[in-house]
Order: sequence, then structure tokens, then C-alpha cells
Amino acid sequence: MPSAPAMPITASVRREVTRLDGHRLSPDSVEHIVSRAMERSHVPGLAMAVINRGEIVYMAGFGYRDVARGLPLTETSVMYAASLTKAMFAHLVMQLVDDGAIDLDTPIGKLLPKPLPSYEKYADLAGDARWERITPRMLLSHTSGLPNWRFFEPEKKLRIRSDPGTHFGYSGEGINLLQLVIEEHTGKTVGDMMQARVFDRFGMTHTSMVWRPSFASEMAFGYDTAGKLVGHNQRSSARAAGSADTDIADMARFVRGVLRGEGLSAASRRMMWSPQIRIRTPHEFPTPVFDSTSRDDAIDLSYALGWGAFKSPYGPAFFKEGHDDESWRNYMVAFEEPKSAIIFLSTSANAEPMFPGLLADVLGDSYSPAEWMGYTP
Repeated sequence: MPSAPAMPITASVRREVTRLDGHRLSPDSVEHIVSRAMERSHVPGLAMAVINRGEIVYMAGFGYRDVARGLPLTETSVMYAASLTKAMFAHLVMQLVDDGAIDLDTPIGKLLPKPLPSYEKYADLAGDARWERITPRMLLSHTSGLPNWRFFEPEKKLRIRSDPGTHFGYSGEGINLLQLVIEEHTGKTVGDMMQARVFDRFGMTHTSMVWRPSFASEMAFGYDTAGKLVGHNQRSSARAAGSADTDIADMARFVRGVLRGEGLSAASRRMMWSPQIRIRTPHEFPTPVFDSTSRDDAIDLSYALGWGAFKSPYGPAFFKEGHDDESWRNYMVAFEEPKSAIIFLSTSANAEPMFPGLLADVLGDSYSPAEWMGYTP
């Protein structure tokens, strides 16, 4: 195999990778595949981890966390988790279910101390009693009927777009509403609970729901499609829909722990990854989508609780994507039965079209719903 293009590669775990189909890849082969893909796609920085049989077998940073200064991306470079935050939040919610603190099927009106429209942020819902039917299960499975974000709506007002529980529509608003419900019901902040019950539990020392000054020395920067510096937003408010910063080592620890069933009862782990609604929309964004297609029926594309779900010849699989508007692009997918997974954290808006090829070449996954997620042209 020809040598890979010259770029910084900082690997902290460098063992043979076994794909889902049993084919084995040497670390050199993995690095050649990834670096060539990054070169073709004009991606300046990518962190990647591979899990086989519940163990991290490969983990590295490729390229740069700061292009202008020539600083390499490493496994401890602090990157924006974006919507991967939602999957970590789902783990917290299921811990609260185990504690008996939250019931997934109790309407949120019974969990809040006052009607939802009486909160200033939700005053737009006054006059639409359907909010009373929304449950935590609907919010975690994106079936609440709420839009992704109100600022995409006509007049930039929040409204319920479909009857709760009837239709899939990805909703950051819904996840942040569940954060409010949990905080009001428990009297604790989601930021504090995520730190104690998820990040500390899994040894995620470089992960936080809000920016920490200590992150600055290892901060990675985001870049747009033209390679222009976007930077790194230092968020000061915890938002369950996507405020976390992290690094690839921490995300690998989290996914490994989830695959092993750590931190949850067997029943709650099973429930978290149980499909809640079949997805037959042609694409995930923009939302809401009311068109229907049978394209993904072969993989039974569904949404579980905080994770997407699909079937493969290797058993059930669960995935979560994450991105912002201008730069960061992330994806993780875990296969339950072989306990194999791959995680990508990228600094570049160019990365998503690169992911399907890497999934196939490195993990042997050609089943992730790339077209539905918009990863294909």
C-alpha cells in the first residue's frame, strides 16, 4: 500500500481494527484510509476512535486543531460535541428513570409546577392544549410535534407542528424542553447532573456542558467549507440539545460504557435503544418533513431515545450525528451485538460527505442512513 499523505497523526491507541465483516486492518492501513479521505475532502482536522468487542482498539487525531499555528489535533484536543450532547443527555434521563425520579410516559404538565405556557419561553403555546399530551418519551424520541428550532418557523414563534406522538420530527426545542421539565421536577440543574452522573461516571475529564477556562490550551478551531477559520464558541449556558465540549478520548469512553451497559439497569439500557417510531421521511433536515419514502425500510430506520436506530446483518445499530451551522461535523454509530463502534469528531464543514466512505472502509458499515442524514450529494 502506498504511503499516506503527510499530515500529523497522533495516535494514543494503535491496535489492529476488526471490521464488522471480520476483515482486519493494520493501524497503517487505517491511517492511510483516513488521511487520504481527508485530503480529498479538504478536511483539516478529524479525531476518530474505533471500538471492537467493547474495547478501544484505535484512537487518533488527524491533521490540525489550529491550522494557522500548525498545532496538531490529538485525542485530548477539545472539540464541540454539538448534538452528540443529546445522546449523553439521554443516558442521564434513563438514570433518572432508574431512580424513579422521572416516568417517561407521564405528561409533562404533571411534572411541571405550573402550566408550560406560563413560562415566558413557552408563551407561544398558549391556546394549544396539545402541549399537555407531550411526554418525556416523545421529547427524547423527537415525536413531540415541536419544530427543530423556533427561529426557523414563520414569525419565529414556537408552535406544535403535528399531534404529539404521531410523527417523527427532529427537535432541539424538544430536548431543551425536557431539560426544563427535569430541572423543575428535580430541583437540580442538568449541567450539574450531567457532570456528576455522566461525565464523572465515565471518566470524561475533558467534557463539560459549559466552557471551562482550562480547555483553552487544547482548544480546536472549526473551519467552514472554504477552509476559513470559524473559531470555537465558548458557551456559558448548559443546553441539553447541544452545548457540550469534549474530546475523542472522552467520547470513546462514553460509547464504550454504553455498549457495556454501564450506569443503567438492563431494562433502562434496553429501553433507551428500543425503536420508538419508524422513520419514513426522505431526509432528516429541514424539519418538519411530512413526505414519505420506503427507501430506508430495508434497515428499519427508526428513532429510539436520544439515538437513531437501524438494523443490519450484524444486528441492531444505534447512531447520533451532530453539527453546527458553519464548521463542526460529528458522527457516532454503535453495533450492539459485536460491541463495535466508531466515533468521528471533525473541525470541518466538509467532513460529512467523507463519513460514509470511512464507515465502510474502516468499520465495514455500509448501513448507516447516509442519504437520510444528508451525507450524500
